[in-house]
Amino acid sequence: MANEPTPSKLKHELSLLDGTMLVAGSMIGSGIFIVSADIIRNVGSSGWLIAVWLLTGFMTLTAALSYGELSAMFPKAGGQYVYLKEAYNKLIAFLYGWSFFAVIQTGTIAAVGVAFSKFAAYLWKPLSEDNIVFQTGSLKISAAQIVSIILIIFLTFINTRGVKGGKLIQTTFTLTKLLSLFGLIAFGFLAFKGDIWRANWATPWDLHNLAKDGSITQLTMGAALGAIAAAMVGSIFSSDAWNSVTFVAGEMKNPKRDVALSMMFGTIIVTVIYVLANVVYTGVLSLQDIASADKDRVAVTASHVIFGNIGTYIIAVMIMISTFGCNNGLILSGARVYYTMAKDGLFFKRTGTLNQFGVPQFGLWIQAFVASLLCLSGRYGDLLDMISFVVVVFYVLTILGIYILRKKMPNAERPYKAIGYPVLPALYILMGVAFCALLCVYKSDYVKYGLLIVLIGIPIYYLTKVSSRNEDKADVVN
Repeated sequence: MANEPTPSKLKHELSLLDGTMLVAGSMIGSGIFIVSADIIRNVGSSGWLIAVWLLTGFMTLTAALSYGELSAMFPKAGGQYVYLKEAYNKLIAFLYGWSFFAVIQTGTIAAVGVAFSKFAAYLWKPLSEDNIVFQTGSLKISAAQIVSIILIIFLTFINTRGVKGGKLIQTTFTLTKLLSLFGLIAFGFLAFKGDIWRANWATPWDLHNLAKDGSITQLTMGAALGAIAAAMVGSIFSSDAWNSVTFVAGEMKNPKRDVALSMMFGTIIVTVIYVLANVVYTGVLSLQDIASADKDRVAVTASHVIFGNIGTYIIAVMIMISTFGCNNGLILSGARVYYTMAKDGLFFKRTGTLNQFGVPQFGLWIQAFVASLLCLSGRYGDLLDMISFVVVVFYVLTILGIYILRKKMPNAERPYKAIGYPVLPALYILMGVAFCALLCVYKSDYVKYGLLIVLIGIPIYYLTKVSSRNEDKADVVN
């Protein structure tokens, strides 16, 4: 093995099924089991609960269909980073890549890893977040945090051994959790309680805040729009990573066709599951039960009704399978962005090299390091809330890039064109801008800290360029 030459290019080993499983597996983590509690507290009614998930699904599918054109034009590793660079410039692309590295991808990996640990504690209590194994001053490290770091390191190691191991885990675990979720939904429909269903759907469009203690706050028109935007923070987080397959386009067997199809199939599958799961929640739990679920674990509360006392263990195993597969997909795809940035001289130079298995090993490990730090910080959840604004801003910029590239590169090959162009991409842009504007007004904390993370990237960009030039000069001298 030591005598084998190090590959200079990524290997084309991912099929359409692998791509679809990467999309679906990366999207479905812990969110669908938890965030409906916060959504109900914001909107207060079953109709608006389903509407928030449908609206998020529509936005996600619209974006995926639009990204198809870009993925076919630039079928190489890096995905959204590459699209932003081609449509705008390296600075805009770097700011996305920096945000991706600093919190979007690494923060998601941390959050999903800790979710795995929290539900593992249902099977063995010593793994609980309440079990503090180390404390110094204000720093407390729980067993759940340690387990999450071990999980991240383990999956990172597997992915450093080549894309085959990562894709095997991804496909196997995603298929398992899809079947498990469809099973949960099927049993949920069988357990429907007529009185609860009728009560929940008696006034489905009465939009109001519903507190954990049952108190209701009626909303003005402006506040109602703000409540919908706040509710969508959770559903958008749960539906994010739909573009993960674009990051590994350089390893797809037929990237010009299969990247777009993977995003479309994956987002449709996940949207159907999310909507049906929430219909089940409203069929077995009162709205108050959803809003006041212990630690927002709506799925656990629902599983007690559906399966009885054993339901806690069933849902714990399901979430462990879900988060395990989700984190594998996030880890596999994320490092490809840093790899492409390094090729442009905008990231650590070593990140642009491949190991003997043809994968960006250094990128995988520095991603694991940052994700592990976020696990220890205990602030990954806050960071993800803050970055929701930034995520959608970059999605809007990327889709706007379709129009720019149509003018900038009118004769470029477009094996796949954005479905519904120019209407559907424009519709996403309008919805995205409206979402961000509402957050600016009603959830300004989410916005200012998210923007701060992005702005920190500006001086880093120019320092990186200087460092890259110095390295190039040193290489010439040597």
